[in-house]
Amino acid sequence: MKLLFAVTVAWFLFWAAGLPDYYRQYSTTFMIVFDVVVLPPLWFVLYFSIRKSKRGRGFANSLWLAFYVTTPLFIYDLVYCGYYLGYGINFIWEYWYLTVYYVLPWLILPPTGWWVDQRYKT
Repeated sequence: MKLLFAVTVAWFLFWAAGLPDYYRQYSTTFMIVFDVVVLPPLWFVLYFSIRKSKRGRGFANSLWLAFYVTTPLFIYDLVYCGYYLGYGINFIWEYWYLTVYYVLPWLILPPTGWWVDQRYKT
């Protein structure tokens, strides 16, 4: 529940920061730079969460983290962009800078979890 609350608050803050046009008012270059700047701090937060796992559970917990981070974000964006703004499922193309956050956790967190497991073996 704590993770769901944190993801919900983060989504709301990013939503508010993106107004009035949910980041569409910015250039592609700006959005790429924005994503590159935001990703490392997010990775560190998630890395420390994975590192708190019991020994040997880093990889499994990283998969759960990826699921519990991406699923609410996708649902919130689907409701807002897909239904409220009227883009339907095409919002994943129109708002590509949001879509990267449905994919990147699945690409970054499992190797991080594996690395944590390998690094902290006894």
